[in-house]
Amino acid sequence: MPTTAKLRDISVPVLSKSGVRTARILAADDQQDILEAIELLLKPQGYKIDLARSPELVREALKHCTYDAVLIDLNYTRDTTSGREGLDLLSEIIAIDSTLPVIVMTAWGNVELAVEAMRRGARDFIQKPWDNARLLAILRTQIDLHRALEESERLAAENRLLNAQGGSEFIATAPSMLPVLETMARIAPSEANVLITGEHGTGKEVIARRVHALSLRAARPFVAVNTGGLAEALFESELFGHVKGAFTDARTDRIGRFELADSGTIFLDEIGNVPLRQQAKLLRVLESGELERVGSSRTRRVDVRVLAATNADLTTASQSGEFREDLLFRLNTVEIHLPPLRDRREDIPVLAMHFLKQYASRYRREIKGLDPVALQLLTQHSWPGNVRELEHAVERAVLMCVTEQIQPVDLGLGIQRTASQNLEELSLEAVETILIRKALRRFQGNVTQAAEALGLSRGALYRRMEKYGL
Repeated sequence: MPTTAKLRDISVPVLSKSGVRTARILAADDQQDILEAIELLLKPQGYKIDLARSPELVREALKHCTYDAVLIDLNYTRDTTSGREGLDLLSEIIAIDSTLPVIVMTAWGNVELAVEAMRRGARDFIQKPWDNARLLAILRTQIDLHRALEESERLAAENRLLNAQGGSEFIATAPSMLPVLETMARIAPSEANVLITGEHGTGKEVIARRVHALSLRAARPFVAVNTGGLAEALFESELFGHVKGAFTDARTDRIGRFELADSGTIFLDEIGNVPLRQQAKLLRVLESGELERVGSSRTRRVDVRVLAATNADLTTASQSGEFREDLLFRLNTVEIHLPPLRDRREDIPVLAMHFLKQYASRYRREIKGLDPVALQLLTQHSWPGNVRELEHAVERAVLMCVTEQIQPVDLGLGIQRTASQNLEELSLEAVETILIRKALRRFQGNVTQAAEALGLSRGALYRRMEKYGL
């Protein structure tokens, strides 16, 4: 028997013929005949077995491999019967991964030792010589429970994300969006990392979701993270996870976003705002696919496609030393640049109607469309906040609207400022709306005085106010 643990590459999970991942077990004992007996018992059952002859080799194995169960002896030094070595090793394993099932065994079993092992986190206790059927039953039960806990943890994390994130429909009809569409079609089916650039609010996450949906990973998780919004102290915990007790508020183990995205796609938004110290940790995961949860020395491997987004000029930032050049190379295999909304005005009517239907349904409002003047204001507005600003404007209009169509006043776009910039481009109705609002504001809502200033009768002004929803 060799004196080192038998470790295997774990970069690709081993699957059974039914497609279920083969369970992997680490067995530790200082006696060669015991390890051989365990291997002879478990291999025919379809398990993958790694063997270790000492606590040191167990620790080494746990750093490099992921296991579904661990079977350990409680005594490793000749002529010892206290079980202290095994109990200390048990505590270390539980500290690394509290969900990993550990079954302890010893030839010197007694009630006190069994109770202490259970108190420290062992899932079960076997006395040598063991009963084969009982040992197999214990392993099957504990492996099933372990996988159920892992799946429960993953689903809980996914639910937290789904509750926090909402999907957006992809709308792109403007000619300026054609290069975006062509690039997406070419690179989406690949495994290439993608950097999505553009101003705030242009829809970078929508593009990322579209790339994922068109990729070979579409059936796997898509996990979005606003890295720029993470406090530096929580950065590692959010992305890589943590173990119970890693810091003051770490009351339970928590899976990180990279593990949650395993076999799928992770979207790192606002990547340009990540501090330099954290950029180095991010680079390591992108280069090796390896990470450790905060407070754990156990290395885990993930297979993740990375999509990142920024409104910053990362090339300039890397030249000035504010952003790591090697990280930029890792992220920017392909770049997709999104034009601002002012350069794709053809999309504004379609986007506005999409948001109108969405919010009218959410707020249970019977609104059928947009008044022509309101639509004209939308298409002529400069939209410094891009699609996000448009969405908020339509949401506000849905809430404020008292007719079947959204009126200019419902949009709250600062019509006076827009008019002074583009008066010659506005329709007669839009100009009338602006002048009436100015007059009413100047005379503090007094219709008689406003009508006189506008050269209209009181009745004519009322009719126009009703027409324009004022």
